[in-house]
Amino acid sequence: MEFARRMDDVDPFARGRLELTMRRVRRFLRERIEPAVHGERRPVAVRAWTVGGEPVPFAEAAAQRFDPFAVGEPWGRPWDTVWFEVRGEVPQEWASDEAELLVDLGFDEAQPGFQAEATAYRPDGSVVKAVEPRNAWVPIDGSGPFTLLIEAAANPVVFTPYAYRPTPVGDPASAGSEPIYRLTTLEVARRDAEVWELLQDVLVLDGLVDVLPEDGARRAQLVTALERMVDVMDPADVPGTAAAGRAALAPALAVRAADSALRVSAVGHAHIDSAWLWPTRETVRKVARTFANVLDLLDRDPDFVYAASSAQQYAWLQASQPALFERVRAAVDSGRIRPVGGMWVESDTNMPSGESLVRQLVHGKRWFLEHLGVESDEVWLPDSFGYTAAFPQIARAAGMRSFVTQKPSWNETNRMPYSTFLWEGIDGSRLLTHFPPADTYNSDLGAEDLARTERRFAEKGRAKEVLGLFGFGDGGGGPTREMLAAAHRKADLDGSPRVRLTDPATFFADAAAELPDPSVWSGEMYLELHRGTLISQQRTKRGNRRNEALLREAELWATTAAVLRGAAYPYDALEEAWRTVLLQQFHDILPGSSIAWVHQEAERNHAAVSAALEGLIGGALAALGGGGGDPVVANAAPLARHGVPALGIGPASEPVAATPRPTPRGFALVDDALRVVVDRRGVLLSVQDRASGREVLPEGLPGGVLQLFRDTPRDWDAWDIDAEDQRTGVELLAPESVEVEGDAVVVRHRFGASTVEVRIRVVDGRLDYAFAIDWHETQKLLKLAFPLDVRATHATSEIQFGHLQRPIHRNTSWDSARFETVAHRWIHVGETGFGVAIANDVVYGHDVRAAVAPSGRPMAVARLSLLRAPLFPDPTADQGRHAFTVSLRPGGIPEAIDDGYRQHLPRRTTSGTPVEPLVAVTDPAVLVEAVKLAEDRSGDVVVRLSESLGGRAAGEVRTTFPWTSVVATDLLEREVASTALGGSTPGDSARIALRPFELLTLRFRR
Repeated sequence: MEFARRMDDVDPFARGRLELTMRRVRRFLRERIEPAVHGERRPVAVRAWTVGGEPVPFAEAAAQRFDPFAVGEPWGRPWDTVWFEVRGEVPQEWASDEAELLVDLGFDEAQPGFQAEATAYRPDGSVVKAVEPRNAWVPIDGSGPFTLLIEAAANPVVFTPYAYRPTPVGDPASAGSEPIYRLTTLEVARRDAEVWELLQDVLVLDGLVDVLPEDGARRAQLVTALERMVDVMDPADVPGTAAAGRAALAPALAVRAADSALRVSAVGHAHIDSAWLWPTRETVRKVARTFANVLDLLDRDPDFVYAASSAQQYAWLQASQPALFERVRAAVDSGRIRPVGGMWVESDTNMPSGESLVRQLVHGKRWFLEHLGVESDEVWLPDSFGYTAAFPQIARAAGMRSFVTQKPSWNETNRMPYSTFLWEGIDGSRLLTHFPPADTYNSDLGAEDLARTERRFAEKGRAKEVLGLFGFGDGGGGPTREMLAAAHRKADLDGSPRVRLTDPATFFADAAAELPDPSVWSGEMYLELHRGTLISQQRTKRGNRRNEALLREAELWATTAAVLRGAAYPYDALEEAWRTVLLQQFHDILPGSSIAWVHQEAERNHAAVSAALEGLIGGALAALGGGGGDPVVANAAPLARHGVPALGIGPASEPVAATPRPTPRGFALVDDALRVVVDRRGVLLSVQDRASGREVLPEGLPGGVLQLFRDTPRDWDAWDIDAEDQRTGVELLAPESVEVEGDAVVVRHRFGASTVEVRIRVVDGRLDYAFAIDWHETQKLLKLAFPLDVRATHATSEIQFGHLQRPIHRNTSWDSARFETVAHRWIHVGETGFGVAIANDVVYGHDVRAAVAPSGRPMAVARLSLLRAPLFPDPTADQGRHAFTVSLRPGGIPEAIDDGYRQHLPRRTTSGTPVEPLVAVTDPAVLVEAVKLAEDRSGDVVVRLSESLGGRAAGEVRTTFPWTSVVATDLLEREVASTALGGSTPGDSARIALRPFELLTLRFRR
């Protein structure tokens, strides 16, 4: 027991007395007070109807035939739903607010949101409240007969803390067909308000006993008060003596907090994962249940304020429970519910493209404005797995001013040095950022959470304002009346930080006022955990990368067709496609950390979006080409290629590939830029840059080597890879065959139950690897390694709208912990005057480390993480076929960017005539990130630009369509002042001047 452990340094006599006293108090609490809260109970009549499949609306369920059901009977196959009809009667002598229906669906010790839960309805279909573990009561209106219908979800327990065993229940096809719950309790009870209040008093003081100094006077006072409470009460008549017990505790509860105490801005919250250990269809119901709980509390406590993020979740509520949504809308209007975050979902920020993060904010903020009439300026991402250095600029461009997360508190090695600070991105933009120092977004405002808040607040001594997010989360549920009772008792209580119920905006205003010159954290906020999320569930990641490319193409060609040919712009179809993709970027979907059901659904969704976008692209290109003509190439990339202009359509030409020829050591592939030798083991012996004569590979080391590692993380299978497992790698140097097929050297490997085919080509001055893998390993990690003969101290990785340099040495614990890092389409490793670019089509996990070559000279080793095979929460993760393309080229950052776009936006051959691009930029450092029509459907053309090299850039944006004026806008396409936009000539060009990595959105009014 924690209490006993913390008594070791206390005088033995005092320790023994206090232990005995608290044992007496806690037994009295457990055996006398708690049972007396609902001392008087009445049975109810129960009937049930089993859905036997996917959930149905209330009206459909209410029309079914219900059969008699007894408390104690089993119910609920995995993922099924059972509706219980409950009929009972409240005695006339009970007060109107005393009667409650108590429900135990068969709850175990798992956290609320991770097992069975339910929604209670009145006979007219209106929602009363949710039923969940530790919040398992439903208010009953008035006295006399009543009827309630309870929609009970048999969600299986997929996960209990720190148990990561493979389980079949994450897939309906293997989850089983036997009931997994037993209805334990269903009865009407009379709640004794005075006993309940006494219980809350005792819990607050008991909690403080465990966290206060062992030999402190305040702690002794609390123990004495609790002992006195037991003494004055009659254990045989708790209701009759509860008032006396409360009076005995009142002096201890009246002692005010010290002047130095922190002030916790307590904001009600329920972090609801849009999918994780349940599918999105269940999240729809979790959202409704949580809001039902919240609305009940809002009616009971005028000080309570609730914050909820994710426009997608509000949209689900509007569609599935319109009456409940209207109640939420009214609470938003009155300021009691605060939509926060401004994003479509709480997305991952490592892997989505820059334009995807833009659209997360655009679609989220637009929905809040259009449906709720509010605009949030707080970014709300408490649980994403690290935060890209590009995000401050993107957020500020969307009108966001502050940022909330606590996830970096999970770091394995290093602790973030600040709690309230400015986060600076790659372009210099800054966001006021706060880490709630309780290190949780699921606080219960208990003594332990608040004591941790005080210990870990980094700015204490300089500041007092901290944020506390309270409520059951992850699986939803939200705050409870017990949490609110704790908040009120701790408003000004000695031994605890002061707690005030408030909202995020008020907290940030007060925090900014008391800390006018906060510290600055510059660059990414790398999470020293969950590095495996860059690799897990590659098919989900491929769908995301592919659809990001198709969305760019669809918008570009649809805009071009609308402006030049008068074609209809597919606003609705593009919005639907974007919102589907944005949902799949949720931080437990794109990272690959969900059950099989979720990833199967994500893959189907991505496939449907791809098909729809291909149709839009085909239709737009047909409109541009007139339905005939010669073969042409549509180049959606921001860089010209093979004579085709960026963002335009030009004559088709084929890339030139080298023909392999035998050599004594293997096969040589030679073109004007490269000379490559592949040996009989299927690895590179030489990669020579012919212009400089430099050899890319260190002498004596093979390149392009597949490496297979054990992958058995300490915890969190799908989430983590551990550095120690990389000591166990083996190199695949014994292929089944190495032979020439056409212009490729084809290498085939077989190991375990898996096969790998690699097609190696030299084309247009770069070395291409095309992988076809049939993967059937478990708990293995497959990497592709390139040792590089360069003296580098840093590796450069593409991130959203720019790139980031990271050290490749291990000088500090921060460097050592950063052993797997995210990059988008390319990485670059170089020294002054020479470097190597490695690009990919769908790889996110990379590691680059300094090393020593056999010659004793320094070198670097760059590796790409291709596949892994975790067993939890999806025991079939990544089994089956996969394809990857990787390229290598000597060169600089511009070559890396070019190769990244070649991988991301491959040649699209169509028929028709050449089409000049709508826009062109004279400075090659400035990339066009998006071309689209304005969200307000005005027909204005919106062009998004970014500086790509990390330097100053200036030039002109030239156009081939008529326009009357051009303005700089925020991401929601509202005009803003900007020094980046200079003068313009309507219908011709606009002058721009960008800072390093600056993002600029232009709106051309037509």
